[in-house]
Amino acid sequence: MNEREIEILETKENVLADNDKVAAQVRALLKEKKVYLINLMASPGAGKTTTLVRVINALKEKYRIGVMEADVDSVVDAMTVRDAGAQVIQLHTGGACHMDADMTLRGLKKMDLDNLDIVVLENVGNLVCPAEFDVGANKRVMILSVPEGDDKPLKYPLMFTVSDVMLINKIDVKPVFNFDEAACKERVLKLNPSEKIFALSSKTGEGFEAFTDYLDKEVAQA
Repeated sequence: MNEREIEILETKENVLADNDKVAAQVRALLKEKKVYLINLMASPGAGKTTTLVRVINALKEKYRIGVMEADVDSVVDAMTVRDAGAQVIQLHTGGACHMDADMTLRGLKKMDLDNLDIVVLENVGNLVCPAEFDVGANKRVMILSVPEGDDKPLKYPLMFTVSDVMLINKIDVKPVFNFDEAACKERVLKLNPSEKIFALSSKTGEGFEAFTDYLDKEVAQA
């Protein structure tokens, strides 16, 4: 058998195509239940859970909030957001480095969607795999923390290209790190001119109101 006779199957394309079909099912379910889904993505330690707790505290008087906590293992973050007042379900990915649409759909079906207005998927922590998979979310929010550096849009362009919102977190420690906020924003907007960017600190609350006001308006208009 020569090289021309070998059949080649592009498995990644097939996987992504199948994922997109299920993502459409997720959107249909969200529309039926009138639930707004946020896909929250970031590297480990960027501040996803701390950010999420602030969002819950800011919006829980107006919206009923649920959280799907995706981790390889443990229930630590799920306990934290539950204590903040959200309905929560823990999703263990079995070693997978991302959530896909099928995992998301199965998680949503385990939640009491009739009594929720917003669901946040706290995705597995990295800037690579989660960017490749559409989970059917209304909004894709990613966090870049100051200690990670302003060069990350150059290293992981897909994440910044597919996200709708970027949070520059931990601005309270900017004086300690050589983080060029203007350069970071410029790099992101070259990749994605429509990206909404908020600089904030989920620890101190600085700049957070602008982000939660934005979310409030987006959910109300959905």
